[in-house]
Amino acid sequence: MQAPPKESGRDEKSQAAEKMNDDDDDDDETRRRRRNPGLAVVVVHGGAWAIPDDLAEASMAGVKGAAVRAHELLSRGGGSALDAVEVAVKALEDDAAFDAGLRCRHSPSLALCHGSVLTEAGEVEMDALMMDGRTLRLGSVSCVQGVANPVSLARAVMEKTEHAMLTAAGAARFAEALGVARVPQRELVTEAARSEWERYRRYRHAVRALFSSERVHDTVGAVALDARGDVACATSTGGITNKMPGRVGDSPIVGCGGYADNAVGAVSTTGHGESIMKVTLARLILFHMEAGKSPDEATTLALSHMRDRVGGHGGAVVLGRDGRWGARCSTERMAWAAVAAGSLYYGLQPGEVHIEPLQ
Repeated sequence: MQAPPKESGRDEKSQAAEKMNDDDDDDDETRRRRRNPGLAVVVVHGGAWAIPDDLAEASMAGVKGAAVRAHELLSRGGGSALDAVEVAVKALEDDAAFDAGLRCRHSPSLALCHGSVLTEAGEVEMDALMMDGRTLRLGSVSCVQGVANPVSLARAVMEKTEHAMLTAAGAARFAEALGVARVPQRELVTEAARSEWERYRRYRHAVRALFSSERVHDTVGAVALDARGDVACATSTGGITNKMPGRVGDSPIVGCGGYADNAVGAVSTTGHGESIMKVTLARLILFHMEAGKSPDEATTLALSHMRDRVGGHGGAVVLGRDGRWGARCSTERMAWAAVAAGSLYYGLQPGEVHIEPLQ
């Protein structure tokens, strides 16, 4: 997909940003973007799975709101692609419709809330990744407990340590050192998550059933392109019900759950983690784009390969360095939304695209 370029006026802030970030080594595409902040693009997803009808409306509202909020940061606030993907993913982590982060702590009806799912031990463990396409810096966390927004902790790993990933107790100690507020486990487990945990007591059964016709929540993610021509990605998840404690899926793994490189573009994936890791789905999509495929074509090829080679299903949102973008899935549904060139695009069913003027 590609939204038609839309010219926009330049205020003093955008002019100053252009001057400050100008670089003689930049290519023509980057210089063109610095001259036109209206070319900023954000694409987000709320997970690829069999989203039930009673969650469809909330899922669509969530991804649309997250995309609009992130794009406003880019177009009005002069934010970076990193800022945009963090804002988008945090909005989804805080949304009751999705399997990422923690929320509903103050809901009067916890039975109606959702959130990160439970391990075999009945606990919540979360993973997240963020990557900067300009520098290839990345940060990720896995098996995190008691942190409301894992994506922000992943960004802190990227920006405040010399490492790329922290896990479990090490991630918890890092969060404590940063002063990140801890949320007690008892406040994290909703009745909906507990009910699902009781229903699917075996991980193998959960994977087989939850990606076909039953209720499950999946990964959330975002990709963004800012006015400076930089791309970024972020992905966050609570995993799959009844996973073994300590199980890490694709989401925090670079090249699998996401990848960003200014030379090509950015990807955030979603689906069955073990399958995605076997084919390094995010990097595979960018490989096809390097070979000249559009974001949609590249994603379709990669998802088809994953299905044919390892029997896995999933989806992705993809953004090229030139502003072209795509959203594709091989599951029954995937809630996604994009903001580009003054319009809001969104869909739920495979191949479905709705367009609204941006308010």
